[in-house]
Amino acid sequence: MTANEKAKAKVEQASGAAKETAGRAVGNERLTAEGRAEQMKGDARQAKEKTKDIGKH
Repeated sequence: MTANEKAKAKVEQASGAAKETAGRAVGNERLTAEGRAEQMKGDARQAKEKTKDIGKH
């Protein structure tokens, strides 16, 4: 996994978690959903990069 892509995935996961938590705290369903979606995007990016790494070995 390239360091740049790994960092992007971690940032997306962390900001998504923060959005989800904030959304739950204030009762905002839209913000909660956006946070979950951002986390899933980060998870998908990370999985894609891990798959690339497996193919290299």
